[in-house]
Amino acid sequence: MRIVIREDDLTGIESQSIVREHMTGMLENTPIESVHALPLDKLRQAHVTFWTAWVGVELCGCGALQTLDQYHAEVKSMRTREKFLRQGVGQAVLSHIVTVACARGLKRLSLETGSAESFAAARSMYLRNGFEICSPFGDYKLDPHSVFMTKLLK
Repeated sequence: MRIVIREDDLTGIESQSIVREHMTGMLENTPIESVHALPLDKLRQAHVTFWTAWVGVELCGCGALQTLDQYHAEVKSMRTREKFLRQGVGQAVLSHIVTVACARGLKRLSLETGSAESFAAARSMYLRNGFEICSPFGDYKLDPHSVFMTKLLK
């Protein structure tokens, strides 16, 4: 399966649909006050780059990079469509984000993900990719529904 990652301006119906799907999924698994997913208008801001992942003509996943400061950015909006779970889509998107972050001269990548069992596969993927559990960063506060992770870049 060949996965193609494309920078996306979120003007297309398909890319907007996966963002809505991501938000719906977060709200199904996490109390609303603990959902930190970015809506479309926030994903379109200048300090956020959004990518979609494709297998042929099918949109299979997405992810984003939100710059926090000159050397630190956050992985956001990681989502794999159900049909493509456990087929390497999330890994491909994450690898692309890490590569872009390094090319931009960033020194650290951080993320927030859920603590529920439904997020176990995501947490496992992040750990396999060198992310370590850390304390809240940026504007985040301690939250039993959140797990914070970070990775130093070379």
